[in-house]
Amino acid sequence: MKRAAPLAVLLSLAVTLPRGGAEARQPAPTPDPFGTRPPAEHALTGGVVALRQPASTMIRVPAGSFAMGSTPEDVLDALTDCAREPLGGRCKEEMFSDEMPRHSVTLSSFWLDRMEVTVQDYARCVALRRCRAVPFARGGKRFDSPRFPVSLVRHADARAYCRFRGARLPTEAEFERAARGPLGRRYPWGDLYNTRAANHGRLGLDTTDARDGFAELAPVGSFPAGRTGEGFLDLAGNVAEWVSDRYAPAYPRDAVVDPTGPALGAGSGGQVVRGGHFSTGAAWLRGASRASADPESRAPTLGFRCARSQVR
Repeated sequence: MKRAAPLAVLLSLAVTLPRGGAEARQPAPTPDPFGTRPPAEHALTGGVVALRQPASTMIRVPAGSFAMGSTPEDVLDALTDCAREPLGGRCKEEMFSDEMPRHSVTLSSFWLDRMEVTVQDYARCVALRRCRAVPFARGGKRFDSPRFPVSLVRHADARAYCRFRGARLPTEAEFERAARGPLGRRYPWGDLYNTRAANHGRLGLDTTDARDGFAELAPVGSFPAGRTGEGFLDLAGNVAEWVSDRYAPAYPRDAVVDPTGPALGAGSGGQVVRGGHFSTGAAWLRGASRASADPESRAPTLGFRCARSQVR
């Protein structure tokens, strides 16, 4: 004689077995081969696509023109910001004069990573022997965390990783356009400084500032208040980011189209880095702020993200 199934088993079957009727005839949702596209960002950017190579989510920036760089008044405002730092007496106009002259730039449409490349992202490239391993063991083990932006990478390492992704480093103009938007806001999040919008530091004897929640690196995406209108995160602070351009202490005065920086042999020999980092204050988190670094240098304050030209 068969025993009746326990009540708990019957209830479990009722939950897991398919139901009849109209619900059973509804087709399954069509998968999105390009990943999740949040409605707000879709509306703002014309589409957010998760590329699978493996790659971070990239956001499309439409073609257009914007005013790149700073006016003399902007430089004076940056100097005022700098003067508020603990060692503000050391601030000079020359620290920001390389942002001039302000000039018109027209860019073709491009894609840019939403966030900085992480340690975990970069490790995939190392595992496939397409990238050089990061020397974290030489005193930088605390920066070896999967969700931290990868740091201690040279310019060539950053280029190699982006090639592995079928991408490239962004140009300086592309980075500034993403950080400032088409209307030229001061910071990635707007025109007013917000101490909770970026992982920042200060100009002082101690350059760290843990009031934002992190004394050094933070996991990527930790500052949603710093999000741009198009959806980018961490374009200010955390790590400064390598871009493709060689550094020159001044911009051209004339309008330019898709600029790539000084020609080979011109400029200072350094590479442009953008966005400020966890040891820099407000003046260096502005979208127009620039810095340069030896392309062979490795620092916990240096990372990158990748870009890709729009396929025509």
